[in-house]
Amino acid sequence: MENAGISRSSLSEMTQEVKLHIQTRYPLIYLVSWEEDRVIHEIEKIAIEEDQRKKVYIWTETEGLKNLVLDDTDNTVTDPLQVLHHIVQAQERALYVLLDFHAFLTNHQVVRKVRDVSKALKSSNKTVLFLSPKLVLPDELSKEIVVFDFDLPTLDELGVVLDEFVEQAKQDQRLKGVRLKKEQRERLLKASQGLTIDEMRSALSKSVVAHQKIGEMTIPMMLAEKKQIIRKSGVLEYFSPEETFDEIGGIPLLKRWLSQRDKAFTEDARKFGLPVPKGLLLVGVQGCGKSLTAKAVASQWKLPLLRFDIGKVFSGLVGSSEENIRKAIKLAESIAPCILWIDEIEKGFSGFSSSNVSDAGTAARVFGTFLTWMQEKVKSVFVIATANDISLLPPELLRKGRFDEIFFVDLPGPYERQEIFRIHLKKRHRAPHQFDLESLCRRSEGFSGAEIEQVIISALYDAFEHNRPLATADILNSLQETVPLSQTMAEHISALGAWAETRARRASGTGRDASDVHTIGKSGDPETHLEVADMTLRYT
Repeated sequence: MENAGISRSSLSEMTQEVKLHIQTRYPLIYLVSWEEDRVIHEIEKIAIEEDQRKKVYIWTETEGLKNLVLDDTDNTVTDPLQVLHHIVQAQERALYVLLDFHAFLTNHQVVRKVRDVSKALKSSNKTVLFLSPKLVLPDELSKEIVVFDFDLPTLDELGVVLDEFVEQAKQDQRLKGVRLKKEQRERLLKASQGLTIDEMRSALSKSVVAHQKIGEMTIPMMLAEKKQIIRKSGVLEYFSPEETFDEIGGIPLLKRWLSQRDKAFTEDARKFGLPVPKGLLLVGVQGCGKSLTAKAVASQWKLPLLRFDIGKVFSGLVGSSEENIRKAIKLAESIAPCILWIDEIEKGFSGFSSSNVSDAGTAARVFGTFLTWMQEKVKSVFVIATANDISLLPPELLRKGRFDEIFFVDLPGPYERQEIFRIHLKKRHRAPHQFDLESLCRRSEGFSGAEIEQVIISALYDAFEHNRPLATADILNSLQETVPLSQTMAEHISALGAWAETRARRASGTGRDASDVHTIGKSGDPETHLEVADMTLRYT
């Protein structure tokens, strides 16, 4: 229990708002939150800060009415109508917190009684606070109740919990190295954003049990807790990517752009004056690494990757599609900082232009909600959208401010194809230097990265069938048998490249000079790769 000298600054912004409504004698307040203990603790603070301290009562259908300070429970007041009558008759200054009362707000008698309570309490020093994990608000009560979505813990609140846990952990002699550097602490707090305090403590406890310390290895524990949250939502999918930038051949300019933003979600970036990155649109030829890039970014930045399947938003129930998009957005923001990945976004929103005819405007409203959020969002949700067919992209989506940048991912050039061959041969436990990469590069002109991978797999089948090691000849033979997409859809790919000339940045250099520049960076030195990117910029 807090002491009476608690300072005003100790109240969160949300708690200050609730306190203001209590002071101005709003009789009914609805708080939406899963964290009963945390919210009740905040209500306790409000009661203490009042000029004349108010009592706090907690009601549940199972235990009745409990005085929070005296720990005195009246087990006879378990009926919802009964507790409402009791509140009206009570003469003391008090805050009444009714838990899970939403289940009774579908009963017309209870709704009527709540309206009676609202009238009776307007001139009293009593306030009823409904605390539930979901909002159920009948139309009859829409003018009687003020609603607050009680946000998940802030970074400051999580920081207090983390520091307390570390101090307690130091008392355990079995634990190794519980001191956290500033950067480690910040990464842990960023990873824990979107969790409740109990979920954060559970993740920290798992780290202590599994590793006997708290540090970088705790982050996967935090992400595992978030994975459970996403799995239960039914709207978003959680990915645990293992891909890295090293597994993507080429695209040096895109890699550099992303690497520059690796620490853009830190407090140091905010203090420096950098805004939170909004997102990235990757347009290009199928199979050239757009989706792989989204996975690699999540792994590189150590952020949760949420795949947003827009098809899941639309359902048969009237009004549910709009609710689903709001739910997905709110969930992504609660997990922030995170990456929201929308694969083939043009297919998800392809029918919005005729929406007023085909679905009474549902698709248009969903699209409008999503666009507005992208433009106005302040939470650290980095959107990576991919698209293959730019003709289906609505102009509104390409407007400045929706994405930080639009990149065009073209078919890989000579150096990039060599790099892709190296990556996929290594992935399949083959030594790249044992193969004639220059011949493979020449014969694979016009092949995408995905097609090169399938060529190697096909060659492996041939070698396995004849019970011999994989050789360059097997891959060359597989290349000869494969017709790349650049031939079957030559006109489409040509049009895509023409569109990108003036509307998007290239993910990699093109042309003879650019391939020469790439050769400089074969050493793998990071600084060399930056020089490669800078030189390529001058050539494109």
